[in-house]
Amino acid sequence: MYLVYSPAYHINIGRHVFQTLKYELVHRRLGESGLRARCHEVAPEPASWDDLALVHTAEYLRKVREGDLTPTDLAELELPWSPEVVEGFRLMTGGTIRAARLAIEHARGPHHRHTPTLAAHLGGGLHHAFANHGEGFCLFNDVAVAIHVLRRDHRIDGAAIVDLDVHHGNGTAMIFDGDHAVFTFSMHQQHNYPIFKPRGSLDIGLLDGTGDTTYLHMLAGALPKVFAFHPDIVFYLAGADPYEDDQLGGLALTKGGLRQRDRMVLQAARAAGVPLVILLAGGYARRVEDTVVIHCATIEEALAVRG
Repeated sequence: MYLVYSPAYHINIGRHVFQTLKYELVHRRLGESGLRARCHEVAPEPASWDDLALVHTAEYLRKVREGDLTPTDLAELELPWSPEVVEGFRLMTGGTIRAARLAIEHARGPHHRHTPTLAAHLGGGLHHAFANHGEGFCLFNDVAVAIHVLRRDHRIDGAAIVDLDVHHGNGTAMIFDGDHAVFTFSMHQQHNYPIFKPRGSLDIGLLDGTGDTTYLHMLAGALPKVFAFHPDIVFYLAGADPYEDDQLGGLALTKGGLRQRDRMVLQAARAAGVPLVILLAGGYARRVEDTVVIHCATIEEALAVRG
C-alpha cells in the first residue's frame, strides 16, 4: 500500500480546534507501531496553480495567491491567511493527486481486479471548499482537483466519493452538481455544519447521537449503490469526527464502530476491484490522541484488507 505524507502538513494556524499537528502524530505512531514499514511511503509535490484552476475560479485563486481575501472570506474559511497556509494546502492537495495517480497507475497491472490498489494520504479530504471560495478549514478542494486532473490526463472516466466525515461534503457536492461522471455519497450528521447542504448523488443525514448499530446498518445499505456506479476510482474520506467525543461532532460512534466502518468500505472496494484512495478528513477529539488512534486504525484496517 502506498502512503503519501509530508511533515509540512503541520501548518502554523495558531491556537485552533483544527490541530494540524495530528498529521505528524499519525505518521509518528504508524512508525512506532511498525505499520509504516509495511507501506511504500511517498512524498507529495504541490498542486500546480494550473491544476487548481481545473476546479477553482481565477478570481479566487488570485485572492489566495495575493492574500487579498476579504474578512468575509476569512470568516468562512475559519483559518488565517499566510504564505505558509497557502503552500501547506497546495502541498496537501498535491498529496491527494499523488495518491490518486499511484492508485490508478498500479491498478493497470493484469491482476488488479483481484488485489486493487490502496493508496492512503495522511491528509486531505478538504470537502468544504467551493470553486469560488474556501470554507470550514478547507482552502482548496483536493478531491475535486484530483478527479479533474485524472480526467484531464485521460486516466479515468468516472469516480466515486465516499464521504464519511461527520460534516456534509457541501463544496464537493456543489462542484460536481450535474456531473454524471462523478458519484458523490455523503453520510453525515444532519443537524450540524454546514447549514447549506447541496444535494449529492446520495446523501444520508443522521440524527444527533446516532451510534454504531444504526450507522453501520445505514452504511451497509448505501455502499452497494456507490459501487453499482462502477467507478474507475473511489476516494474515501475516513473522517475521525463521527467519534463520540469529538468537539465538532454530535454522533456517537465508538472507536470500534469506526474501525468496522473502515473495514466495510475497504472490503466493498476490494470486492468491486476498484482502486481506493484513503483521506483522513476531519478529526477534533477532545484528546488529540483519540483522533490519532482512530486515523491509525484506518491505516491498519487497510493493510489487513489488502492482505
